[in-house]
Amino acid sequence: MSGKRVSSPLYTPEQRVKRDATVWTLVQGILAPVQFLVCLISAGLVIRFLRTGDGLWAANLSVLIKTVILLTIMITGSIWEKVVFDEWLFAKPFFWEDVVSMGVIALHLLYVASLFGGWMTPTGLMTVALTAYATYIINAIQFILKLRAARLQEAESRLQGALA
Repeated sequence: MSGKRVSSPLYTPEQRVKRDATVWTLVQGILAPVQFLVCLISAGLVIRFLRTGDGLWAANLSVLIKTVILLTIMITGSIWEKVVFDEWLFAKPFFWEDVVSMGVIALHLLYVASLFGGWMTPTGLMTVALTAYATYIINAIQFILKLRAARLQEAESRLQGALA
């Protein structure tokens, strides 16, 4: 018995075909780095405000833009999951990524509601934004690790097929 852990593949052959054929895979591939870039820019503006007190308007606008992109990627990601796994969200292979995504969305929406409701000070809002961004980074790492594992599984499967 070896110490190597055997894990089930992320995609069945049928799901892999669906993944590769749907336009939603490309949409996710475009939106993910855009969201990351917007997050970095926004985090810089939020930190600038927290450090200097300057740029509140720009920081707020950047968080709102980040929220719109987040909601867009979640809607299109849900469509992608429906196409590939026949589930709108929480498909078994991406269950925990989707759970953390819900937390990320909740934090972003708390920010938006608090901004428009006047429920927090600017510093409180920026603290919520940075907490949302830290949670988003954890979620992005989850997805990157999952997709890397899928690529490794697919490469190993191709290698085994070639050796057979």
